Amino acid sequence: MHIRTQDPAAPDITALLNQHLDEMRSISPPESKHALDIDALRTPDITFWSVRDDDHALMGCGALLRLTADHAEIKSMRTDPGYRRRGVAAALLTHIIAHAQTQHFARLSLETGAQDHFAPARALYERFAFTPCGPFGDYREDPNSVFMTRSLDA
Repeated sequence: MHIRTQDPAAPDITALLNQHLDEMRSISPPESKHALDIDALRTPDITFWSVRDDDHALMGCGALLRLTADHAEIKSMRTDPGYRRRGVAAALLTHIIAHAQTQHFARLSLETGAQDHFAPARALYERFAFTPCGPFGDYREDPNSVFMTRSLDA
């Protein structure tokens, strides 16, 4: 696996993210969809990564959004369905946490779905010491959302 920063507007990434957005629309009501579109992922306060195999095929992606000087949010974590259960998300999450630590963030948070469909994502985040928390940033209480956070070592 090769993890690198990349423009989310690359065609294969756009296809994976559009698949992600379509899936979110089919599961969550519009007011509960918090996934960012391509343009929103290209802002200066976001670092975006792709995960690729040795043949450069896209395995997954994820992003980190700077909320404040010491708090960041994980966004757009997605593994291509053909690469699930191969450690892609765990490798990327390890990379994102390490990057957040080098940027001196004290806290890392995320929002994911409350539905059963998102149980594997919640389990992954729990394995990485994320715990439930209240809404952060611009989020509000939402029965379709689970908010999680973890402190980062200095």
